[in-house]
Amino acid sequence: MNDQAIRLTSLAHGGGCGCKLAPSVLRQLIDSNPAVHSYRQLLVGTETGDDAAVWQLDDHTCVIATTDFFMPMVDEPYDFGRIAAANALSDVYAMGGKPIFALAILGMPIGKVPPAVVRQILKGGEAICGEAGIPVAGGHSIDSPEPIYGLAVTGVCRPQDVRRNADAQAGDVLILTKPLGVGIYSAAFKKGALGPQAYAEMIASMTKLNSIGAELARDPAVHAITDVTGFGLLGHALEMARGSKVTLALDADDLPLLAQAADFVQRGFVTGASERNWLSYSEEVKLPPGFPQWRQRLLTDPQTSGGLLVSCAPERAEPIVQMIIAAGYPGARTIGLAKIGKPIIRVMAS
Repeated sequence: MNDQAIRLTSLAHGGGCGCKLAPSVLRQLIDSNPAVHSYRQLLVGTETGDDAAVWQLDDHTCVIATTDFFMPMVDEPYDFGRIAAANALSDVYAMGGKPIFALAILGMPIGKVPPAVVRQILKGGEAICGEAGIPVAGGHSIDSPEPIYGLAVTGVCRPQDVRRNADAQAGDVLILTKPLGVGIYSAAFKKGALGPQAYAEMIASMTKLNSIGAELARDPAVHAITDVTGFGLLGHALEMARGSKVTLALDADDLPLLAQAADFVQRGFVTGASERNWLSYSEEVKLPPGFPQWRQRLLTDPQTSGGLLVSCAPERAEPIVQMIIAAGYPGARTIGLAKIGKPIIRVMAS
């Protein structure tokens, strides 16, 4: 079998965080689960759709646990491994923690994907874990109809550094650390319209670790953090609004975007997940009059290993943005405010 002839994306019906169940479906499934509030040490569970579970061991240490896996959105196996690993690690950083080790989750269609390709996927994941300073200490593999890879990650943090998605305060400023448009780029890639420069930009964004989250969590002015992934900016912002019981006002004019995202989306490159996202939560989103559909699709675009959405005290917003930029996230921007009001998203635009 010729390894170079394998297009991983051709073996999967979806890719990246666009594989996630629609937000409305996931809420139905989670709402039917038994309550876990009786566990005193479980600081974060499923109640607010947060990024990871947090269990307090003692007065000084919390354990953070998460798992994330998906099908390929690129054909280069090493890149696929790197993207999936960075995406899984992001959940620990979004909670304010640091990962300590990971376990690999692997499903491959035996007979369709050569062992050499699988090894490159695993090497890509190990490389990103190496950047994070942790080992891939084990894992589990199965024969599956479509290629799947990801990680189960364990992390730690101090109890005072836990940052939930449900603690934004009215008056807070909202910050986004990475540009939007990954899903749009992936749609263009699948149709052969993504050039080498744009591909490199996409890969750089998705493989950039969100390790800044652990540093942000040590600042008491940072009240809430979540990462923006498969539900798009609107979906994850809405989870923050619901959990925090505030209105989030997003300024569409201030959103950081990948260089060609606006052009590609106006040319019709959009994922099916973007449409499912909008159908799931459109009733809780207020758009300005005449807001064009292509701009809406930027807001619902599923992000794979996207940036962090941060809610912080207004007097600290600009210094925090500058700190994030200096740490290697040049796309970081303030994008809106948390306000007193019902838990919805209001989009503003000129």
